[in-house]
Amino acid sequence: MRIVVDTNVLISGVFFGGFPRKILSSIVNGKITACATSEIINEYEEIIQEMIDRKQGHINRAILIPLIKTMEIIEPSSHIAICRDPDDDKFLECAKDSRALYIVSGDKDLLVIEKYENIQIVTAKDFCEEYLPD
Repeated sequence: MRIVVDTNVLISGVFFGGFPRKILSSIVNGKITACATSEIINEYEEIIQEMIDRKQGHINRAILIPLIKTMEIIEPSSHIAICRDPDDDKFLECAKDSRALYIVSGDKDLLVIEKYENIQIVTAKDFCEEYLPD
């Protein structure tokens, strides 16, 4: 199964745990294929660094290395402009171009869309309960 992980889910998984960490662990362990673009990876790294700089974590950016190594990095070709926050369109573009079935997000600007073409936009909790039962 191919998914796209929104930055807020990645941050929650790295720093706080819960359902987002379960998803990240499943990606690193090869149970799920996560797709990203270089723009998404850059956003992950920037936000992680901001969190570290604000002393909200006792980790460094290297925490992303195992996750990024297992991700499928794609070059987007679609141009989508439907999100209330245009910065979130890159997640839809990545999902469409990688043929992902899900975008896992906690962002209301994405969640309100619910579905784009064949891509469902779901919370980490909903994804875990449906696809990663204990």
